[in-house]
Amino acid sequence: MSAPDFLDSNIIAYAYDVTDPRKHKVAQDFVRRAQAGEFVISTQVLAEFSSTLLYKMTPQAPPQSVAAILGVLATIRTLSPDPDTIYRAVEVHARYGIHFYDGMIVAAAEQAGCTRIWSEDLNPNQRYFGIEVVNPFALA
Repeated sequence: MSAPDFLDSNIIAYAYDVTDPRKHKVAQDFVRRAQAGEFVISTQVLAEFSSTLLYKMTPQAPPQSVAAILGVLATIRTLSPDPDTIYRAVEVHARYGIHFYDGMIVAAAEQAGCTRIWSEDLNPNQRYFGIEVVNPFALA
């Protein structure tokens, strides 16, 4: 079996945001596939996703709804950062000039052995230490 790909928080957020039907449909498929084991995420992804639902989406989701959604997403393989992940995120930042928290995404993907990160936020087709970024909405 090949290594899983990494799924960024913005993809998961669109699965719960109906304001853009095209992105919503694509993202829902990605979440289903993640639940089937095709993707991994990190605790940072869950935190960013929760923050988006609680503070950025209109209307904002109530905490009980966010907690219920997190329960649904609990089936997705989730990595927790360790000191090596944080150190590597600093290296990603230094080498590629991206924000430290984006570096945490790259470092977590690398830790999981991923070759691809699916994200709308990172530069599509960019490679970070050999990990390719793909924007799923550019493909649909």
